[in-house]
Amino acid sequence: MNKGVKRILVTGGAGFLGSHLCDRLVADGHEVLCVDNLFTGSKSNLTGLLGRDRFEFMRHDVTIPLYVEVDEIYNLACPASPLQYSINPVQTTKTSVHGAINMLGLAKRTGAKILQASTSEVYGDPDVHPQPEEYWGHVNPIGPRACYDEGKRCAETLFFDYHREGSVRIKVARIFNTYGPRMDPADGRVVSNFIMQALAGQPITIYGDGQQTRSFCYVDDLVDGLVRLMDSGEAVTGPINIGNPGEFTILELAETILQLTGSRSPLVRKPLPMDDPRQRRPDIRRAQADLDWAPSVTLTEGLKRTIDYFAALAAAPEVRRIVAADTMPPAAMGDILLPVARPETPPAVWTR
Repeated sequence: MNKGVKRILVTGGAGFLGSHLCDRLVADGHEVLCVDNLFTGSKSNLTGLLGRDRFEFMRHDVTIPLYVEVDEIYNLACPASPLQYSINPVQTTKTSVHGAINMLGLAKRTGAKILQASTSEVYGDPDVHPQPEEYWGHVNPIGPRACYDEGKRCAETLFFDYHREGSVRIKVARIFNTYGPRMDPADGRVVSNFIMQALAGQPITIYGDGQQTRSFCYVDDLVDGLVRLMDSGEAVTGPINIGNPGEFTILELAETILQLTGSRSPLVRKPLPMDDPRQRRPDIRRAQADLDWAPSVTLTEGLKRTIDYFAALAAAPEVRRIVAADTMPPAAMGDILLPVARPETPPAVWTR
């Protein structure tokens, strides 16, 4: 192996974020093993990598131990929206907790450095704004989102316990709302749903008054933050917020997407779901100081790229049939939404 080339494991590597991370790591000249059980990921996200000499795909569930030899591990495996993780909340918790234990055990055995993809959801519905890493959060431990929120919080606990007791080299990133090409158009996320509904001329659903806020980070910026965190010095363990501090209301997001798509979709309002955060904005001073990182892609530019992706996707006959049948989930309440009914056998294009 050439000097500087690392053997890197990416769990959840066939997902939205994971596939972009795999692209970056292969482009940087590393050998990448992508592991995914394809519950929410898709091989279609890896079409540019499959067959490459430095890339390998393995179908595997991280709740089962994995025995490979690697230098670094990016642990991204976990369903990331209520529409996905509420299908099997117990398994979602297992993925976060057992998956963390298995990957930390692998890191301990091999001496690999390991990064945990945590989430801004550990802050819950925050009382502090913007959210700094020192804030312990305001989370409902028994609500419908708890399998994800508390699973990620427990994973962070495990990472720091392994670090303190076993000297495992860890990095913990708290990821805020991220968007871009390869998002699943039917996963219930606000950006993808707003865009797909705008392109189809369907009503865009605003939950509550639309004044709840989010901060949206383009996927390329997010991946760059993760790589910088992994490459940072041993003293930098995190947790570190990775996200865009630009703050927008959900109503502003909908209006921007309508403008960029030229859609005349009406806005309709529904009651705000349980535990939906009122505000979400990262304090990124630690990332700026420790990683020399800050996002560079504006929301307008990132949305244009994402709209182009979904416009091409919507042109597929399978997608046109789905949209015409009104089987898409309604747009998210702000971050992501609660489960909705889907067809018993959805077309392959919707299977992620």
